[in-house]
Amino acid sequence: MSYVENLHRDYGDFKLDIDAWDILDEGVTVLMGPSGSGKTSVFRILLGLEACPGMKWTFQGVDLAKLKTPQRRLGVVFQTLDLFPHMTAEENILFAAKARNVNEKKVSERMKELTEVMQMEGFLKRKAAVLSGGEKQRVAIARAIMGEPRLLLLDEPFSALDQELREESRKLVQRVIETEKIPTLLVTHDQRDVDVLANKVTQIRHGRLV
Repeated sequence: MSYVENLHRDYGDFKLDIDAWDILDEGVTVLMGPSGSGKTSVFRILLGLEACPGMKWTFQGVDLAKLKTPQRRLGVVFQTLDLFPHMTAEENILFAAKARNVNEKKVSERMKELTEVMQMEGFLKRKAAVLSGGEKQRVAIARAIMGEPRLLLLDEPFSALDQELREESRKLVQRVIETEKIPTLLVTHDQRDVDVLANKVTQIRHGRLV
């Protein structure tokens, strides 16, 4: 388990009020709630994109809350995917490895594995700007994993896809998480995400866990 404590933040018209929360260190922990419940704020605080004085986040003996965002070594897939449009799919993925100084031999081995598992052979050399929604999503997930993250954080990763692509993508993500054995936090409001992927579900309402 990783342990989040004292996650309190007052936004004026909205408050996050979480005393303690356990995130699995194996499998998928889902944070689920409706729009406006505080999911995205929690996500951004865990990433270090928003300050939360007094918060503690213990993972394998390290307080991640004390580290700057790059030092937390979190793999992230935002709802918007945020690929570099001028780079190829392959260049986007390798960018994460370079940013984290991953060993070249490991990069080569992992790139081969991810290409096979995520079925990306057909579009690695194409620019991200011309990829389909499903292809972009695979690249975003592969990029997040390539940097050898402590944890993988996914923010509504399937919401922009049509129904058929969502089902395919859920199965793909499930396979990658199981293969790579990366503890994962999935933020969603979609019950189907929970049915397919969740090992643990935490509900959030009005900034509080319920």
